[in-house]
Amino acid sequence: MPRVWDVPVHDSTRVRDARVAAEHAAALAGLDGQHTATAALVATELATNLLKHAGGGQVLIDVVAPCVLTADGDETRLVQVVTVDHGPGIADVSAALSDGFSTTQSLGAGLGTCARLADDFDLHSVPGRGTVVVARVGAVPQGRATGPAAGVRAGAVNVPFGGADYSGDAWAWVRSGDRVTLMLADGLGHGPEAARASTAAVEALRGSAHLTPAQALRRLDTALTGTRGAAVAVAQVDTRAAVLRFAGVGNIGARLYEHGTWRHLVSRPGIVGTHRPTTLREEETAWAHDRVLVLHSDGLPSRWTPTPDTCRTAADPAVTAAVTVRDASSPARPVRDDTAVAVLASTPPDGP
Repeated sequence: MPRVWDVPVHDSTRVRDARVAAEHAAALAGLDGQHTATAALVATELATNLLKHAGGGQVLIDVVAPCVLTADGDETRLVQVVTVDHGPGIADVSAALSDGFSTTQSLGAGLGTCARLADDFDLHSVPGRGTVVVARVGAVPQGRATGPAAGVRAGAVNVPFGGADYSGDAWAWVRSGDRVTLMLADGLGHGPEAARASTAAVEALRGSAHLTPAQALRRLDTALTGTRGAAVAVAQVDTRAAVLRFAGVGNIGARLYEHGTWRHLVSRPGIVGTHRPTTLREEETAWAHDRVLVLHSDGLPSRWTPTPDTCRTAADPAVTAAVTVRDASSPARPVRDDTAVAVLASTPPDGP
């Protein structure tokens, strides 16, 4: 099941909790001792930064796939550490990443250290609105991803409801040749039984990379029989044909940024595993370098509206997802259910 560590950091005692969570995630991901120590250090530094510079915030730690899939059946797993705050923000990000920079009396090595040690690192900050940081640590495969499919990246954040150990939401993505497929599943309700349903969807997707979204949903429907069922959306980019195909069942939100505007992609009513519609509508549209696709579960407020920060194609997709969660909620208006946001975007020309 999708284990997620949600650590609210508002005093120094929780910094240790973030470090321990990173160590547990590293064990789950099968990382060696060196990578485990790195993940723990990164989590410690980022949690400490929350206290020093933002007055506290949230640390989300889980095990994820790489943001670029290097080959069919890529089973690489990384520890992802995400911090989200509603603090004062960072006026000069480049300076903040430099060794010795500090607005407090600390050594000022936190962000710079994390950027060097992590295998993936990105952040986004707006003065007055807060900061989001994403760092991933793991045994990244040697060599760069090749072929058209390397031109697509995916990432996500997952926030369990009420600080639970398991989220009823889950995401995954797979590759088959020139096609990459992203799925987001929201198990009915929340808690362990919802997590069991969404986990079944993830496992079934791994054997469905060669299928179209509609075909994959039919296979997932069979795999989820006997569970609570789930709302599921599947998006697939055929990178050689430059086409995006989408199909969904249930209340997974899907918004596509194209030609400077956002539009909804429509799912069919129903529940995968219990009440799948007889016919599945598959939407098809062009895919280009400026496209951004955001899938989200119903933990996000229904009136959530994308901001200019949501369509930054150069950002790490998980940063875009975390910014979406941050901007759609606040300490006074927390998420109301398990909340997952998954993002599909193009890889910048100079690579991830």
